[in-house]
Amino acid sequence: MNHIDEKTIVSVVLLAGKILLESGAETYRVEDTMTRIARHYGLPRTHCFVTPTAIIFSVSREAPSQLLRITERTTDLEKIAETNEISRGITADTISIHTAQEALEDLDASNLQFQYWIKVLSAALVSGLFLIMFNGSFYDIFPSIVAGGFGLLVAEFIQQHTRIKFFAEFAGAFVIAITALFFVNFLFGVSLNKIIISGVMPLVPGVLITNAIRDLMAAHLLAGAMKGIEASLTAFAIGTGVAVCLILL
Repeated sequence: MNHIDEKTIVSVVLLAGKILLESGAETYRVEDTMTRIARHYGLPRTHCFVTPTAIIFSVSREAPSQLLRITERTTDLEKIAETNEISRGITADTISIHTAQEALEDLDASNLQFQYWIKVLSAALVSGLFLIMFNGSFYDIFPSIVAGGFGLLVAEFIQQHTRIKFFAEFAGAFVIAITALFFVNFLFGVSLNKIIISGVMPLVPGVLITNAIRDLMAAHLLAGAMKGIEASLTAFAIGTGVAVCLILL
């Protein structure tokens, strides 16, 4: 295997790992996918170490390691599924390495996220359904829908402009609490607590918590602990936003 071939393989391996990690895949899934691709192309002694913020990869003990920094992470199950399909195609020899590289580059550059208004509408609908699940009053359904949609709208807007997740979630929870107070005190609403709890559910990091537990169970203790801490900070931001609103108002 010549140097150019090895360089192409490493590029494909790192790109696949980058897409998976940025899209919210579990750490062990990222390492397993990268190792399988490298092994298929004749690199059986690779070393791969993945954390939520970085990928370190080396083709052997003697070869220099390559570091890939991960600065942005989200939840994009479609990108994870597409990357897995490309990985399966590689190991099944149904696509060439150059075709796989082009497909991964196109996938990395694409934006498969739902449109802004769809996210807000979905958050509003989910909040109303959670209110029903919590056995809330019929009169609280509409307030929870408005609070949940408005809260995610504010959180997404701040996230896009500040890139600080804590502030975005804090502001979103604060707005949800204000909306709930407004409905209960001035319009119609029965249970302030249930409206707030239903409204903040779209902000709760469910996927992050699940991945943290799965990484811990797979003995990826560092990655699992880091994701657990990140999820805890998100929960703290949500709780703080609601608490500050209730204390001030």
